[in-house]
Amino acid sequence: MSGMTKEEFSRLVLQYEKLVYTICFQLTRDAAAAEDLAQETFLSAYLHKEKLPLGYERQWLGRIAANKAKDHLQSAWKRHAVLPGDEAMPPGKAPAAEETALQRSGAAEIRSAIEKLREPYGPVCRLCLLEEKSPEEAALALGRPVKTIHTQLARGKGLLREILERSGGYGRIS
Repeated sequence: MSGMTKEEFSRLVLQYEKLVYTICFQLTRDAAAAEDLAQETFLSAYLHKEKLPLGYERQWLGRIAANKAKDHLQSAWKRHAVLPGDEAMPPGKAPAAEETALQRSGAAEIRSAIEKLREPYGPVCRLCLLEEKSPEEAALALGRPVKTIHTQLARGKGLLREILERSGGYGRIS
């Protein structure tokens, strides 16, 4: 769809901006981050508009938005979960609720909670969160596919959130 005009792309943005924002917000639970990610989604879509499959605009934009949000969460987790309170959070880059709870609970409690995780989540979280290894490095170390590591890391973070909520009474984190 390389022949798409700016006007046609603008109509596409208007048609799908709420959907893209909603996807970003549901994944990050952060309004400011969701707005930034929605803008990044449309910028990326515009730069790669020749790849837009006709008739699948909604799915294509949704996939880009979800990937942008997941990348954001992964980088926020790496930057802030391991050493809580080491540096001030830049404005407009507030972490998702999971990261906030983990920061408040302190590094010792995080370490203890990770040690409590059962297989297969414990080793993955130890490598990726405590030792700051990339999912690719963890996959090599554990002999598991990278996609499996991503899934286990996401599930492990959810379990950590539950452990920390129970121990620290942080209330409901969505």
